Amino acid sequence: MSHAHDLVPFFEFHLYGKEQIPDLSNLPEPRLFSTHFLFHSLPDSIAKSKCKIIYICRNPFDSCVSVVFHQCNCTIIITQIILEEALERYSEGINEFGPFWTNILGYWRESIETPNKVLFLKYGDLTGDVTFYLKRVAEFLNCPFNSEEEGNGVIENIIELCSFKKMKELDVNKTGKMVGKYENKVFFRKGVAGDWVNHFNPWMVEKLSSVIEERWVWSIFLISLSNTYISIMA
Repeated sequence: MSHAHDLVPFFEFHLYGKEQIPDLSNLPEPRLFSTHFLFHSLPDSIAKSKCKIIYICRNPFDSCVSVVFHQCNCTIIITQIILEEALERYSEGINEFGPFWTNILGYWRESIETPNKVLFLKYGDLTGDVTFYLKRVAEFLNCPFNSEEEGNGVIENIIELCSFKKMKELDVNKTGKMVGKYENKVFFRKGVAGDWVNHFNPWMVEKLSSVIEERWVWSIFLISLSNTYISIMA
């Protein structure tokens, strides 16, 4: 039994986090990888290739809380002071993989421009209708379920085997560490949407809401303006 991140390794942790460049050709196809990198930080061998990219976007409020618990490695009690200090850094874009708005908007824009290459999913939607989005992912990867598979309960079996509850109960996800740093258990805390309401006070809600409005609305406006200009030039 293997941890999920061992089966779908991270570029930045498992593969390129070492001193030597890995030979990915030794891995059997189809090859699956994970990453937190911004889209414009991906090499051309990925960004301009025919590979498929599935991006899962999480509510920034939930994402902020998740980052705090993950970085603290669940070894200390998360106080309100710790949360508020983390929110300040999060709101300023101080993150290992760049500002959350840049990360999300980069993949969102690519999903609009190249929908056959980038599939943009929202975590809240995905958990709300797992069957629909499982079929959507299968279609995106050009391996849709046939009527026989659907009739034999293949979709239901996949959902059960890959459910958060099932994954969290596996011994391999309760012990051990990823790249010798993060305990495997910290990757399986709650897995629900909307848990931020149990941690954010009114000041924090107002703070992050203003950041989202300022960063996203303005960025989307610039993107739409750019697309309009391109259309006129064409």
